[in-house]
Amino acid sequence: MTLTIRTMGIAALLGTAAWMTGTLAPATRAQGRGAAQTAVRPADLVLRGGKIVTVDDRRPDAQAIAIGGDTIVALGSNQDIQRYVGPATRVIELNGALATPGFIDAHAHFTGVGEAARNLKLSTATDWNDIVRMVAEAAQKAKPGEWILGRGWHQEKWSEVPSPNVEGFPLHEALSKVSPNNPVWLTHASGHAGFANAYAMKMAEVTKTTADPPGGKILRDTDGNATGLFNERAQGIVGDALAHDRATRTAAQVDADLRTVIELAARESLSKGITTVNDAGSPPLTIDVMKKVIDEGKLPLRVWMMLRETPDKLAADMPKYRTVNYGDKRFSVRAVKRAIDGALGSRGAWMLEPYADLPSTSGMNTDTLDDIRQTAELSITYDYQVAVHAIGDRGNRETLNIYEDTFKKHPEKNSKDLRWRIEHSQHLSAADIPRFGRLGVIASMEGIHCTSDAPYVLARLGPKRAEEGAYVWQKLMKSGAVIANGTDAPVEDIDPIPSFYASVSRTLKDGTVFYPDQRMSRMEALKSYTINAAFAGFDEGIKGSLVAGKLADITVFSKDLMTVPEDQIPSARVLYTIVGGKVQYTAPQ
Repeated sequence: MTLTIRTMGIAALLGTAAWMTGTLAPATRAQGRGAAQTAVRPADLVLRGGKIVTVDDRRPDAQAIAIGGDTIVALGSNQDIQRYVGPATRVIELNGALATPGFIDAHAHFTGVGEAARNLKLSTATDWNDIVRMVAEAAQKAKPGEWILGRGWHQEKWSEVPSPNVEGFPLHEALSKVSPNNPVWLTHASGHAGFANAYAMKMAEVTKTTADPPGGKILRDTDGNATGLFNERAQGIVGDALAHDRATRTAAQVDADLRTVIELAARESLSKGITTVNDAGSPPLTIDVMKKVIDEGKLPLRVWMMLRETPDKLAADMPKYRTVNYGDKRFSVRAVKRAIDGALGSRGAWMLEPYADLPSTSGMNTDTLDDIRQTAELSITYDYQVAVHAIGDRGNRETLNIYEDTFKKHPEKNSKDLRWRIEHSQHLSAADIPRFGRLGVIASMEGIHCTSDAPYVLARLGPKRAEEGAYVWQKLMKSGAVIANGTDAPVEDIDPIPSFYASVSRTLKDGTVFYPDQRMSRMEALKSYTINAAFAGFDEGIKGSLVAGKLADITVFSKDLMTVPEDQIPSARVLYTIVGGKVQYTAPQ
């Protein structure tokens, strides 16, 4: 689809009275045939000739939209918006393209997206040999002692089980052989496990006697030797070695490095049509640098961030770092993040019953229940949302229990006004599903996780548990719960189109459909990525729908996601990403 941009002449398109008055007002049709229209100030930007889905029931759609500064001025037909076009107005001819409220990723790891852009991308690997080959190539280019980092591998998505293996995970020897002079750390796609070579384990001083940390596990062979796989909190053992090595950097180098990561993450997000990223947990240092970047006018999108740090520092830092719509509404720190369990792929999700394919484990509790209870109390005190990562049915139940207990202790608070969140909410007990709606707990979920994980969900849970509570979007919505959508990038690509498609189709690569009764309608999926995601961050008053007076955050797609045949949705492209009335991304022609 070809879109055109031009600036129109005043004489042909704008009445003299409108130009002279300079009044900024929504377009209103005058009553009666031939009556004069209210004078308006020309818009800075007009989009017209397309299908605009507003996600606002009062005006569900339009052909054109006028923007003044960073704000929507008016919506209507092409004729309605014609009078907003002045000599300096930038006009984008949509030529039938779809424009929606700017997509909001309700759960991603912003700096992780930037980091992933410059490290090994392991999601393309079809087997363990691919991983070894990619590391070997990197080792040939790396300086001795330089860390080789990568992310995105997932053993359940390989074409074959590695041999030898422990619990389906490879052993480090082949990896260590091709990287004898470099420490290697490869993060699982979920972010809940990592794989190290011998050099990295030596730096981390891992031996046969190294104890598993609380909430973590070092996978070992039958002789007690570490295989290289570090699950959940055990990742910190190697992570500490990496952090120690990086601690030699100067403050200026740390600042510059983080700025590079922010720039890469912003560029990647905008190219995928994302206007706001809800960052699922970052430390104070990242917050400090983000504010500097915003003060310099260098953040081209919006970031809504959760504070994530050790429990002993929260009481001091929560009041210090709470931030709402800082710097031209670019940045908020509005929630605090905890994680009660791990991921299903690495069998770290905390389950009520053992895993069907490994009965010796029911997963792991990571952040302790006491930690999360204390965080909940601090959040009441300092007016934060609580956002707890919970994937397993026990992880979700324990989180809901803590939320409900906290709400009962504070009857002066309406729980639905607090909008506390559970991040992922992937596998639920039937008994707990109604609690989301009753308590007003937001289910912050990722549509793409459903189809990405489905091939091994049945193996992990068995059919009964899978049908009862795996990615049960319709059951949650019927309970009254709000679902906000996202990608968990860089776990998945931050591209919303695959996640939107997964939400409405639940279609797997082999063509099968994973429990189709739980599919979202296209409007439900669109709302989950726009107004619901805005609501999840207390921002529905300024974004999430296209309404006069709201921020002009808009995503333009090459195909009408709302009407094209379902199998055509994945081939749609982002044509424009507009943030605050400024075109921040234009697709190559």
